[in-house]
Amino acid sequence: MSEESKELTGEELGNKLLQAVKEMRAGKVARATKIAPNEVAVARLKTGLSQSQFAQALHISARTLQEWEQGRRKPSGAAKALIHIAFRHPEIIKEELQVDG
Repeated sequence: MSEESKELTGEELGNKLLQAVKEMRAGKVARATKIAPNEVAVARLKTGLSQSQFAQALHISARTLQEWEQGRRKPSGAAKALIHIAFRHPEIIKEELQVDG
């Protein structure tokens, strides 16, 4: 039986947990997960608009935008073209919001 597969006593487990907490406090994290925003979120961020403002400017629901940004759904057709425009020319999307508003 390997050392890793043996069961830990309560004291050993407590010591391991204590050591882990000390390492976290010292900034020694075992792993960090970073999630890069997708192209829809990046386009919105370039405009400086909130999700609800960006959705309003694109004439879509905030829920649809959230689905796109979280990667559960993807924009297609005209929406994809609008996202591309928002990415390259964020000022146009902000202008659209002001015209509609």
